[in-house]
Amino acid sequence: MTHTVREKRKLLARVRRIRGQVEAIERALEAEAGCETVMQQIAGVRGAIAGLMAEVVEDHVRSHLVDADTHPDAQDNDATEQLLAVIRAYLK
Repeated sequence: MTHTVREKRKLLARVRRIRGQVEAIERALEAEAGCETVMQQIAGVRGAIAGLMAEVVEDHVRSHLVDADTHPDAQDNDATEQLLAVIRAYLK
């Protein structure tokens, strides 16, 4: 079972929240809201998408690349944490 299946409920909840944010952008544009309002909403969606990507990537790294059961010699907690910190920073 892959991590996206194990975390399906949580990931789908995040996607649904993102959908709601995108729909709010559409409503703001339809209502001719000010550009600063629309830009703030777009920034919020961008952050939410980046957060979703960071979560999926982190789970992927932990499940498929450094899983001690699957790859006992590949486990290096310090290197894993360093890689994930870089990925999180990049996705912000």
